Amino acid sequence: MDSNDIDKLQTDLNGLGESVEENAMKINPGISKAVNFTKARVKERIRYYFGDQLILEASSFKYLGIIICNDLNWADHVNYTLQKTSKAHHFIICILKKGNSTKHLAYTALVRPVLGYGVMCWDPYREGQVSTLNRLQKRATKFSSNMSRVGNLWHCVY
Repeated sequence: MDSNDIDKLQTDLNGLGESVEENAMKINPGISKAVNFTKARVKERIRYYFGDQLILEASSFKYLGIIICNDLNWADHVNYTLQKTSKAHHFIICILKKGNSTKHLAYTALVRPVLGYGVMCWDPYREGQVSTLNRLQKRATKFSSNMSRVGNLWHCVY
């Protein structure tokens, strides 16, 4: 990253700080993170300040439920999605031992939204990530007997 770019961004942060003060707004820089998007092996530490407080550097951050890494690898987000859907699936298996309609409702309410949320942004392109997500979806849909296989994916039969 060019030092001129770093200076421009710090100038913009200073201007934002002044604007916040003028409009009597509050920003908590303690929860802000600085992420340097690069594929370089040796990463230059960049220090940004908001007012007199240092903005901490991070390798990833969560934005609207999607985990974005500095190298734009989606492994962390796929793992987060798997963990979240596994918990929902486990809940369905352990707690809901009623009829198929209840299983289907629980699946469509708890599992499917998590698997599909933000997929346009982070769509996994690596075969390992795709197969892990498909494996979990297959396991969840098999449990609900109102499901059938279409191609590579499992879909609801309505």
